[in-house]
Amino acid sequence: MFQNAERPRGRPRSFDERDALEKATRVFRSKGYDGATIDDLVAGMGVGRPSLYAVFGDKRTIFLRALRAYAEAKGARAAKALFSPTTLRDSLVGFMRHAVESATEEGSAPGCLLVCVAPLVDDAEVRQFLQDAVAAGMALVERRFYDAISAGEVPSDFPVSARASQVLDLSRGLTMRAQMGMPRKTLLKDAEEAADLVLLPRR
Repeated sequence: MFQNAERPRGRPRSFDERDALEKATRVFRSKGYDGATIDDLVAGMGVGRPSLYAVFGDKRTIFLRALRAYAEAKGARAAKALFSPTTLRDSLVGFMRHAVESATEEGSAPGCLLVCVAPLVDDAEVRQFLQDAVAAGMALVERRFYDAISAGEVPSDFPVSARASQVLDLSRGLTMRAQMGMPRKTLLKDAEEAADLVLLPRR
């Protein structure tokens, strides 16, 4: 009954695409977009050159795919850090600690693909992606603030948009300081203090 079923053509892939994209992310974080070569990606991703072109495409396509996968994974972890704690302060600390931990993860160059690498890429699609990512981050933090208003943690006139911008700016600042070599321990302590700054009453 299965005699006419078509057999898969070609050899099965000897690599996992998601894992290969994570390895590509490490290459781009280490060398930047312009500094990374196809040879670097072949070596870093553990994929032969023919398979790399056949499955992933050219360097630009690989970067865009890696950027999207990185942003999706980081966004999910950031949302969990922001919405899992019960208090607003703990949420903000968790969100900014996550930024530090992502920027100082073992086995990767310090910094962040979204904050430290992608903004230097002269490409309209990359710029649009970054603008959309920032807007999504703003919406996420604003939603947490509105939840806090509903719970009575902060007053109803809390400046949601302004403080959400502060949270993102502080997170980016922590990330860039990580790229410059600031120790993780110091940055984690600063993340705690940054949360307190965001929650200062309006003057």
